[in-house]
Amino acid sequence: MESSHVLPVKPLPRVLAGTRRAGRASSALLPGLAVTVAVALPAVWLGRLVPTVGGPVFGIVVGAVAGALLRRMGPHTTAERLRPGFAVAGRQVLQASIIVLGTALSLSDVLRVGVGSLPVMLGTLAVALLGAWAVGGLLGVHPETRLLIGVGTGVCGASAIAAVTAAVGAAEARVAYALGTIFTFNVAAVVLFPPIGHLLGMSQEAFGLWSGTAINDTSSVVATSYSYGTEAGQYAVVVKLTRSLMIVPICVALVLWRSFGRRALNAGQDEGAGRRIRRAFPVFIVGFLLASAAATYDGIPASWEPALPVISTFLITLALSGIGLSLKFSKLREAGTRPLLLGAILWAAVGATGVGLQSITGRL
Repeated sequence: MESSHVLPVKPLPRVLAGTRRAGRASSALLPGLAVTVAVALPAVWLGRLVPTVGGPVFGIVVGAVAGALLRRMGPHTTAERLRPGFAVAGRQVLQASIIVLGTALSLSDVLRVGVGSLPVMLGTLAVALLGAWAVGGLLGVHPETRLLIGVGTGVCGASAIAAVTAAVGAAEARVAYALGTIFTFNVAAVVLFPPIGHLLGMSQEAFGLWSGTAINDTSSVVATSYSYGTEAGQYAVVVKLTRSLMIVPICVALVLWRSFGRRALNAGQDEGAGRRIRRAFPVFIVGFLLASAAATYDGIPASWEPALPVISTFLITLALSGIGLSLKFSKLREAGTRPLLLGAILWAAVGATGVGLQSITGRL
C-alpha cells in the first residue's frame, strides 16, 4: 500500500518564476557593476601613482565625474539600468572590503605598540569625535557629515569612513564631503608634519607616534613618517594599525544606537531582545573581527598575505567608485564650505593634542 505521507513539492511554475526573478535581479545589477569596475581600475592605478591621495579618493572623484557624464546621456539610462549596480557596490562590496581589511590588523599589534601609546591614541580619538559633534553642531554641519569627518580624522581616514558608511548607511553626498575633507588634510600633513617634527626636535619614535595618531589615511602616514626616517615609519605603521582597530567598537556602538534608539523601539516594541541584538550586530563587523583574529593567530596562509591588502584596497576603491557614480554635484553645493572648516579645526586640534599628550606622558 502506498504511504499517504507525501513530501510537499513546490509547483514547477512557482520554481521557474523564482528562478526568473533571480535571473532578472542579477542582470539588473551587471550593467552598473561593470561601469563601477571600469571606474575603479583606473582609480587604483592613479592611487598607486599618487599614494598620498590613494585609490579610494580617486575612485569617488572619477566616479562622480563619470556619473555626471552618464546623466547627460539621459536619466533613464542611469536610473533604470545602472543605479542598482552602483547601490550594490556602495553597500555589499563596501562591507566585503571591511572584512578583508581585518586581515591586515592583527590584534597582537596593540601589544607590540605598548600601553604607553594608548593615552595619546585615545586622547586624540576623543578630541576628534567630541570635537566633530560639538564644533560641527556650532557650524550647522549635518550630523552624518560630522560623524564621518570625526571618525575619518580620529581613526583611519577613508577606511573608517567606509566602515561607518556601511554601518549607518550615510548619504553619498556626505561621504564625498568627508572624503574630500580628509584628502585635503592628508596632503597638508605630508607637507607640514616633517618640518614641524624637526622644529620640535622629535626623535624617530616620537615622530612615528605623532604621525601614526594624528594623520588620517595609512598611505599618508607612511609617506609622512618614512620621509622623517625608517624607524619613524616602522613605528608609525604599527601605531596606525592599532589605531585602526578602534573602528570596531565605534561601528558596534553606532549600529546598537541605531537599533535601540527611539525610532527602533517605537517601531518594534514586540520584537524580542535577542532578535534586536542580532539585527543590531551586522555581519560585516563579525567578519572583520574573525579576519582580524585569524591574522592574530596565524590562521591566514603566508602565500595570501601579499594579495590581501591589494584586494582590500581594490574593494574599497570599487565601493567608493559606486558611491561616486551615484553622487549628484547639486547635493554637494548645498553643504557649502562648513564641512571643510570643521575638518580644518579637527585636524589642527588632533595634531596639537597629540603633541601635548606626548609631552605630558614623556613620549615627545
